[in-house]
Amino acid sequence: MRIRPQHLQKGDMIGIIAPSSPPNQETLEKSLQFIEQLGLGWKYGESVKNVHGYLAGKDEQRLEDIHTMFSDPSIKGIICAGGGYGSARFVEKIDFQLMNENPKIFWGFSDITYLHTAFSLYTNIVTFHGPMLASCVGKESFDPLSAKLFQQLFEPIELHYTEAISPLESIVGGIAQGEIIGGNLSLLASGIGTKFEVNTKGKLLLIEDIGEQPYRVDGLLNQLRLAGKLDDAAGIIIGDFSKAEREEGIDTLTLTQVFNHYFANFNKPVVKGFKIGHCEPNFAIPLGVEAKLDADNRTLTILPGVE
Repeated sequence: MRIRPQHLQKGDMIGIIAPSSPPNQETLEKSLQFIEQLGLGWKYGESVKNVHGYLAGKDEQRLEDIHTMFSDPSIKGIICAGGGYGSARFVEKIDFQLMNENPKIFWGFSDITYLHTAFSLYTNIVTFHGPMLASCVGKESFDPLSAKLFQQLFEPIELHYTEAISPLESIVGGIAQGEIIGGNLSLLASGIGTKFEVNTKGKLLLIEDIGEQPYRVDGLLNQLRLAGKLDDAAGIIIGDFSKAEREEGIDTLTLTQVFNHYFANFNKPVVKGFKIGHCEPNFAIPLGVEAKLDADNRTLTILPGVE
């Protein structure tokens, strides 16, 4: 059983960091109104204002932000400002023992998948796959359901995803239970062959991505297949694959055909259509908790992520 971090209370302070690319400062500032509405204070990490090309400061600065926020007793939770690229550049230098000794909420997605995977391997802490401040919360498109799901940080809430949220399609029926893990497909694939290779054995694997054409999704899934990661999983949760359009004039398979190729004859439950990922709403979930995927009734039930 993993450690579920303590829930937030009104008046708590959260740390805001940018482990990957520089966040958009305008949307980040707008997102702070939402943080205030939640009754929370905030503290910026050094990385939030730093720019080092396509990175939010040098690797050492972004790494230090993680260590500082986990070691600071006044910080009760950490929310990433945005994704982009770069969290894998310093991941082997993270002090995982520091995190285990100071468990707290850690929230983000996209490039943050690399950190989620590392934390699941080398700490015992539940983390959260959810919309980030500059890239989601501060935008006009931020959905009320996305906002509502931040409430799971304030009390232990069991999450139920049904077709009332979005149409779902079962590629393979059945029921599977296990710890939910995963995130961005590109980041999961890039960890194969490293000490940060995702462990899917007996687990429910979530995959999502953005801007990847069908042939790219095909290649990424094939990499996971060849590494045994699909066969090891108890079931597959297919989130949102936005901006995956085919190039004009190029004859190609559709994303549906790609998913069917890998999963139609799979002997475990597979459901697609979840609004989890680069989409609105972006249904935030804890990673590392027990979940139940019912492909027959097209539902996903996830245990609470906080204590």
